[in-house]
Amino acid sequence: MTARTTRLAPEVRTAMQSLSAAAKRGLGDPALAELVQIRASQLNRCAFCLDMHVAIARKEGVSERRLDLLAVWQEAGDEVYDERERAALALTEAVTVLTDGFVPDEVYETAAKHFDEAELAHLIALITAINGWNRLMVARRIPPGGPAW
Repeated sequence: MTARTTRLAPEVRTAMQSLSAAAKRGLGDPALAELVQIRASQLNRCAFCLDMHVAIARKEGVSERRLDLLAVWQEAGDEVYDERERAALALTEAVTVLTDGFVPDEVYETAAKHFDEAELAHLIALITAINGWNRLMVARRIPPGGPAW
């Protein structure tokens, strides 16, 4: 966003940053948090967030192979993404797309098998936060590496 927007909406930026940080802390797995944020950003076509979260994922030790195959995680197999990651990615897609207006019961129940109630709440909050960031950056047409706020 422009410098003018930064001056006019600092409370929005602060609130979004706080939500994202709290959700990530509650999830407890930095690499998984980045995979979730990357996948949502791919679906939302947010180049800014995709660029940023891929860089963070690399710093968290996520392999190039896992990053390269994330767009096709369902076809990549269990040797690339474990069951817990696959459940999180399925939930990410369901919450991000919401084509039928809800998250399918099967997707939610699978995620609930792999995450305790608090982790699941934080995972959903993280997915919600990255979708908000994606919409802000896409709406403002912020390019990769550009000024976020």
